[in-house]
Amino acid sequence: MAYSINVEKFFEKYNSDEELRKRVQSAVDMYPGSLEIRECLVEDTLLPIAESEGLPFTLEDLRKYETRLKMSKSLDVEIDPDEPEDETIYWLIDRGWTNDESIFKSAAPGGAED
Repeated sequence: MAYSINVEKFFEKYNSDEELRKRVQSAVDMYPGSLEIRECLVEDTLLPIAESEGLPFTLEDLRKYETRLKMSKSLDVEIDPDEPEDETIYWLIDRGWTNDESIFKSAAPGGAED
């Protein structure tokens, strides 16, 4: 499950740079579309900012990165009732709607496959 290293570098910078987080939040606040359709939101707000930072990546890179991050956080985790829950915010995973057209193309009408 390879992805561009730029996505990782971007989020390292994002996590440590308050001004970058403000730029991203401002772009999200000005986004005219539905915040529930995450792919479009990411393509119109996050990806252009990442590119302007010299760290371009794709929607698929982000999906792979977030999947790997979520999986790594769920492996070998002991539940400690005194420890706060994971506060990681994902851009695509477990948020909003997805537009996976492949699920609509799996079978043609009448049961025949494409």
